[in-house]
Amino acid sequence: MLAQLFAVMAPVLVGASIGFGWIRLGYGYPTEFVTKLVFNIGTPALVLASLADAEVDPDAFGRTLATTFLVLAGMALASFGVAKLLRKPWQVIISPMMYPNAGNMGLPVALYAFGKEGFTFAMTAWVANALIQFTVGMMMATRGNPWKALIRNPTLYSIAISLTLMLTSVSLPAWLGNTVHLLSGLTIPLMLITLGVSLASIQARNLSSGFLFTLCRVPIALALSFAIAAWLGLPPVAASAVALQMSMPVAVYNYLFAQRSRREPEYVAGLVFCSTLLAFVYLPLELAFML
Repeated sequence: MLAQLFAVMAPVLVGASIGFGWIRLGYGYPTEFVTKLVFNIGTPALVLASLADAEVDPDAFGRTLATTFLVLAGMALASFGVAKLLRKPWQVIISPMMYPNAGNMGLPVALYAFGKEGFTFAMTAWVANALIQFTVGMMMATRGNPWKALIRNPTLYSIAISLTLMLTSVSLPAWLGNTVHLLSGLTIPLMLITLGVSLASIQARNLSSGFLFTLCRVPIALALSFAIAAWLGLPPVAASAVALQMSMPVAVYNYLFAQRSRREPEYVAGLVFCSTLLAFVYLPLELAFML
């Protein structure tokens, strides 16, 4: 079991450590360029490569989406109680509560933990999370008109195309499928390296509050995920994939959203930093239970 857990966590640790060490050694990292590359090309390609040809029951796929949406709603409601506990405005807490790092960290862990079948369900959970994060979350964080940012978001178009192809049982042409798979291969390594760069670059404060937040968030996410999955009758691998994704540490995007909306970005940075550090402790325990 320990060897299996290490095999799952090692790629994540190594990838993030490369980015972290790269910055600590004083080397430059074009974060803005890499983020745009991953966001505009890598992530849409990964969505198409993972979902368009996925062999998954449409009913299970739909229930996985519904489960994730309901968990997100539950996390939004729970954020009011956590905000009172931490003595912070709910507007500061709600995004970190709702949006886990299901991309940079969740997808690699799910890939190595559950294989191709589980990865498809993990990707489905990430799709549901991304749909809410890059619509509702972006609208809450944007000052002014957010519709322009939404229209320019290529991941949303990739999700729509993938769902259409999957539900109609239509495959991509061979040349396009090969191209998409090639481009998708850059996404997860760059996500992990950028995660390490972000951890090395973030000036984290309020660490005690960040640890308390994580101790509140993770059990709530796991309890909601398994309870709703059981209620909707998800297959065990799908339920585990959703629970794993929703219990991931706070996404770095929440820090960017906090900066954009000017809602205590330094505090949110502490939540990102602490939850990510703790993830390397609690994720092996989760996986030992799930695998």
